Amino acid sequence: QVQLVESGGGLVQAGGSLRLSCAASGRAFFRYDMGWFRQAPGKERERVATLSRGGDTIYYVDSVKGRFTISRDNAKNTLFLQMNSLKPEDTAVYYCNARPEQGLNWFSGYWGQGTQVTVSS
Repeated sequence: QVQLVESGGGLVQAGGSLRLSCAASGRAFFRYDMGWFRQAPGKERERVATLSRGGDTIYYVDSVKGRFTISRDNAKNTLFLQMNSLKPEDTAVYYCNARPEQGLNWFSGYWGQGTQVTVSS
């Protein structure tokens, strides 16, 4: 099992940047595929960016391509999400996810408590 704690959220103006971090503890971080999801009020939780355990498979939802970058530091057991050129529609609670098995539904993985990102226009 792994425990996840997100940080780095906050209030930013449109066009600004934030860097989210997800600190993992517990079983070997490097064994997990990792991802960022978000949920806006009244909407379903959506997959934003995911990164395989080996770093060779990366996914971004179309709406963040070219603006967000996901990365991981296995030595520090930390996942990052660099968010640039933020838009009001990026406003949501952002969650970190750890998927223990390839092919497992992401929503069956482990979740952090979330961090709020608010982008003002």
